[in-house]
Amino acid sequence: MSELSHLDDAGRARMVDVGAKAVTDRRAVARAVVRMSSRTAAAVRSGDAPKGDVVGTARIAGIQAAKRTAELVPLCHPLPLSFVDVRLEVGEDRVEIEAEARTSAQTGVEMEAMTAAAVAALTVYDMVKGLERGVEIASVALLEKSGGRHDWRREA
Repeated sequence: MSELSHLDDAGRARMVDVGAKAVTDRRAVARAVVRMSSRTAAAVRSGDAPKGDVVGTARIAGIQAAKRTAELVPLCHPLPLSFVDVRLEVGEDRVEIEAEARTSAQTGVEMEAMTAAAVAALTVYDMVKGLERGVEIASVALLEKSGGRHDWRREA
């Protein structure tokens, strides 16, 4: 890991130099969970939220966020994304979001997948806060990544 230090010789944060790394196919999947009452979840499911189509709007917001990750997270490399998908499932008392990002690059797409999931969750929150103030973004987590040197998958 020393060759990938995020610190310069003076101990200041910096962007990692990935110039010598090989371009490989990369993939990452992240998940977010937004908890809410069953009444609010029913409104999301039926499309009756005051601000409109929660699922569709959150899906597009997540895709847009993945594409802008390097502008939001200071030390992230801008990546040529080849694919981003955001899927939302409305449960009894929650919305579960899964975001997938892919690229062929010298560094991974974990941050893009997590940013997509997080912004989709924030969008769900924003669109239902008029129905319920107790909505909670319960988690944002990386589920898996592949490509590069290390593949990784969260244990269930």
